[in-house]
Amino acid sequence: MFKSGFVTIIGRPNVGKSTLLNYIMGEKLSIVSSKPQTTRDNIQTILTGEDYQIIFVDTPGIHKPRHKLGEYMVKVASDAVNDVDLVVFVTTPDVEVGKGDIHILEQLRGAKVPVFLAVNKMDETTDERLAKTLKNYSDFFEFQEIIPIAAIKGKNVDTLIELMVKYMKEGPKYYPEDMIIDKQERFIVSEIIREKALRLLSDEVPHGIAIEIIKMKQNENGKYNIEANLLCEKESHKGIIIGKNGKMLKKISTYSRESMEEFLGKKVNLRLWVKVKKDWRDSPFVLKELGYK
Repeated sequence: MFKSGFVTIIGRPNVGKSTLLNYIMGEKLSIVSSKPQTTRDNIQTILTGEDYQIIFVDTPGIHKPRHKLGEYMVKVASDAVNDVDLVVFVTTPDVEVGKGDIHILEQLRGAKVPVFLAVNKMDETTDERLAKTLKNYSDFFEFQEIIPIAAIKGKNVDTLIELMVKYMKEGPKYYPEDMIIDKQERFIVSEIIREKALRLLSDEVPHGIAIEIIKMKQNENGKYNIEANLLCEKESHKGIIIGKNGKMLKKISTYSRESMEEFLGKKVNLRLWVKVKKDWRDSPFVLKELGYK
């Protein structure tokens, strides 16, 4: 019997949702950064086994929105819960159920699908603290399964996958078995640039960054020519992104190109520009242009 289904990974920003997805898939498919709210759209990745296929929806973290982009991210995350077969709620060993988790779990109470609890970063805490966390969360919400994990090391991740398959129903193979992601290459390329910028820039330029791919073409030798705008909200941010003598922008470009070549399997010629679009996160027109519909 072949099983299949859709799974959403949900939780507060920065609890390790993308790290978990990347370990499961064995490839760097979803942007990973130490800064919260880095995943802005629901990236679908496909895990196909001998007798199962799981389609993962890695959503933006649910949080209280402060601008239109934030509202979009929360809507994407909330919609994902209603369109899947199983929810994996990821948190960290915090003992008490915090306000952020309460906010999400209250929204999950009406879910008509199984909800798992995956307590990530189990390797960074004590057994006593972990045990208290598991008890307090299970007292607060009725989870179908509770699994402590260490996503970055893969501890208990195989067990989590086995349990997902157990709860799947008989279903078709939605995607070819060699397909692992349904997003266009342009989207992944833009996410690579954004990740490098988030990693390299200071907290002075947190989330007011977006990537606009202007050109992405292959020449007859297979080499990619990619041009992109790195959008920021303030003139002062532009200076920080470019850096003294252009050093920061060059560093972002170099690291981005290396990751793109690894992802695309081809040589890449990358050109980046920095543009100021004031308050773009609150502009419905700009958000739509950037793909946040």
